[in-house]
Parts: sequence; structure tokens; C-alpha cells
Amino acid sequence: QVQFVESGGVFVQAGVSLRLSCAASVSTSSINVIGWYRQAPGMLRELVAGFGLGGNITYADSVKGRFIISRDSAKNMVWLQMNNLKAEDTAIYYCYGPLSGGHWGQGTQVTVFS
Repeated sequence: QVQFVESGGVFVQAGVSLRLSCAASVSTSSINVIGWYRQAPGMLRELVAGFGLGGNITYADSVKGRFIISRDSAKNMVWLQMNNLKAEDTAIYYCYGPLSGGHWGQGTQVTVFS
């Protein structure tokens, strides 16, 4: 089964930039739909940014203009560049391919203080 391992989460001050990394156990080109999700305390997990069928990219309204998702299929990697972080970005971030048949990883904690 496909596995996703996230890394890069830290405790940071608002306004800074941070890049999260996701290593998939298979080529990300074979995972047509893959993205970054996050779950804040007491909240439902939500899609932050993702690649859809055909390669189109979707961003949550709350991160448009600040976050950028990218991938390198040769390296089985997906990244999330997060700029101008805000306290409301505090959450556990997960990388996942909903059609991959894989399991959710442990996620990586991002905490933003103002």
C-alpha cells in the first residue's frame, strides 16, 4: 500500500515562510490526485492544496496567494511552500492521495505564533 511521510513542521512566528515535504512510497506521477490537508484542534480535516485529475491545482481560499504546492515525480516528492504564515495556519499537515489506496501518515505539526 502507498505510504506518505510528511516532514518540515516547526514552531514559527507569524509572517515567516516554511516548506513542508512529503515522501511517497511510489511515484507521485502514478498518484493522479494528491494533496496537502490539515487538521486544526477541534476542526475537521480540510484540503489545503492539491493536484487533481489532469494536473489542475486547487487551493483553499484561506491559503490562495500564500501557499504553493509542487511535486517531483522522479523523486516521489510533494512539497508545500507556505509563505506569510498566520496563526490560523496552525495545524497538523498531511500529505495524501485519496485515490491511491494508501493510508494517512502521521502528519507534521505546524505551530504559528503571533
